[in-house]
Amino acid sequence: MNIRGSWDRFADAFLNGRVLAKYWPDILAGLGVTIELAVLIVITGIAAGLALALLRCLGWRGLNWVIVQVVDLFRALPPLVILVLIYFGLPRAPSGFVSTWISLALVLAAFAEEIFWAGIVSVPKGQWEAARSTGLRLGQTLRLVVLPQALRVTIPPLTNRAIAITKGTALGSVVAVSEVLGAASSAMSNSYNASPLLLGAGAYLVLFVPVVVLGRFVERRLGPTAKPNHV
Repeated sequence: MNIRGSWDRFADAFLNGRVLAKYWPDILAGLGVTIELAVLIVITGIAAGLALALLRCLGWRGLNWVIVQVVDLFRALPPLVILVLIYFGLPRAPSGFVSTWISLALVLAAFAEEIFWAGIVSVPKGQWEAARSTGLRLGQTLRLVVLPQALRVTIPPLTNRAIAITKGTALGSVVAVSEVLGAASSAMSNSYNASPLLLGAGAYLVLFVPVVVLGRFVERRLGPTAKPNHV
């Protein structure tokens, strides 16, 4: 087989300049939707996970049981199943965008709650007792003593989990959300060419590579293995 001929066929299928020039605005618009979704998912998912972990600190057995069951449910269900149930199952179904946001935020909240809870219980019991013995209330103990230590432990797993789940915005294409993958798939179907899919892959790299690099930077600066400033 001629190497040049093979390359020409590959370039025509995946690097077709005419197709790329025609559909890159659609991919760019899809990238904007993906960024918006990712930001909303991360903010609401992490905030909800932290709130649930703090509620467990109250020590109310019935409430803790409910939280654990709900968290386990959303950790066990595939995100696609949750998305389909929300979009098609609710009496007044939200839009595809809102359904994708809610479903992935619920998944991230479930994992974030377990990560935050693990960080909280990793703080030695003696520090809780010492803080309470000085007259600090539970909320003050959490805010001033426990959370600063717990958050350092949670940064690496929370960063990795947030990145993994936000990449699930591609599921939005199932409910007609024109994010990156949805736009690329539609363009590929219309052009009968795979070049838009490669362009979509490039858009994901543009979006998530900086996030991964930022996550590693935050882990080095604030994570549990970070060195004190004087070292």
